Amino acid sequence: MTTAVDILVERLAGRTPKVGLVLGSGLGGLVDEVKNPVRISYGELPGFPKSGVTGHAGELVAGDFNGTPVIMMAGRAHYYEHGNAGAMRPALEVLQGIGVETLMLTNAAGSLEPTMGPGSVMLITDHINFSGSNPLFGEPTDKRFVGLTQAYDAEMRAALEAAAQKTGTPLHKGVYMWFSGPSFETPAEIRMARIVGANAVGMSTVPEVILARFLGLRVAACSVITNLAAGMTGGELSHQETKDMAPLGGARLAAILREAIGGF
Repeated sequence: MTTAVDILVERLAGRTPKVGLVLGSGLGGLVDEVKNPVRISYGELPGFPKSGVTGHAGELVAGDFNGTPVIMMAGRAHYYEHGNAGAMRPALEVLQGIGVETLMLTNAAGSLEPTMGPGSVMLITDHINFSGSNPLFGEPTDKRFVGLTQAYDAEMRAALEAAAQKTGTPLHKGVYMWFSGPSFETPAEIRMARIVGANAVGMSTVPEVILARFLGLRVAACSVITNLAAGMTGGELSHQETKDMAPLGGARLAAILREAIGGF
């Protein structure tokens, strides 16, 4: 039986990217900067997620990004689409299976800090899993007891901070809190999130971090801030706002990633 790894190895024709990037809202255009690209639709790869979220293309793009061999995932599966926190596990196992060692995650998020407004970029230093779920539910081996004390790789974080400084791009740092979605948080939930130490909230990324550490991958993550969280402005939140604001922060994060990628 032909596996997704077999298909990908054949299509990559000798390319061996060590760095993988998962592109969230606002970062999809980054695939157009990949030189000599090989594009593979998720639909061609058994077990790969089929994202139903607008703004997520659903393809792998491999090639050189600012001189570094990479493979990018343009689009991800979310827990709220399937009720399965481990929906990204097959895809990440395939990346590991072709030799990827380092994973850079991006997402769109809501800010709990008035000084970190729409268009900002936040380097995730830690996370809070408020979803009540975990992508390792059902894993039968003792590998499921994954340590997350240092989930976010210190060297990758340092490379991202240095890149931000070099490019003159403001980079906030903070804790990301994972809510299951798809409904947005309530003002009361945001007040609670602030009390327990969150700086941004979102509906993705944490499952991938847990899976990456389970698979032995180094991982870092950044959020593109698309809105101030519920109750902070008096207005209602919407996915359209996310799509409208993501490109602004996405451009800033892209500048950081171009500079940082070689230091991963």
